[in-house]
Amino acid sequence: MSRRVPFAHQVANTLRDRIIRGDLAPGSRIVERSLCEMLEVSRTPLREALKLLEVEGLVELSQNRGARIMSFTPEEASNLFEVIAGLESLAAEIAATRMDADALAQLDQMHARMLEHYRQQEKDPYFELNSAIHDTVVRLSDNPILIATHANLMLRARRGRYMAIIDPLRWEESVNEHEALMRALHARDADAARRVWKRHLLRTGETVCAVLRAAGDPTSAAVKADAS
Repeated sequence: MSRRVPFAHQVANTLRDRIIRGDLAPGSRIVERSLCEMLEVSRTPLREALKLLEVEGLVELSQNRGARIMSFTPEEASNLFEVIAGLESLAAEIAATRMDADALAQLDQMHARMLEHYRQQEKDPYFELNSAIHDTVVRLSDNPILIATHANLMLRARRGRYMAIIDPLRWEESVNEHEALMRALHARDADAARRVWKRHLLRTGETVCAVLRAAGDPTSAAVKADAS
């Protein structure tokens, strides 16, 4: 058991990444045998991994219908990012005056690396650093309740944020918003940091809703591109 549980977490991490990136489409049925072959694992750690993802709201398990990837609707995305925008903008406001010089320097380094991935159009490493920057800003609020609430919400929201960078125009806009946040943090301007970050998250939510609506429209030519 002591060996199997960590392995199940590894399997869950792999499946979570595939769900976030759309490799496993929302609403699709999970075929255990196919997944076992794909991941080269037995059914026991796979089933334990699916239980972990069920707790996160990414997978639905049913005795009658088996397992499936939870759908992500435009309405859910809108509600989710509305709350996240409030939380993260509050975190940015607090961090602007609470963070020390070392923390700001760390953010500068992360931001510079993220910009390089953007220039190279390296979507996956960009997304990982982007997510890390968002999480770091939240952590720098030094508010345990805010941090815990945000972490719980992000279990559902990360795949939405990945969807948002599919649109090249939104990707460029997002980078500019990150630049604006860094300027506000360097100026220790709490009000500007809050406003920039709230607009950033709300715009992300709007983009995710647009992608989901397009994917739900059978006449849309971008369905497969948006879901991949």
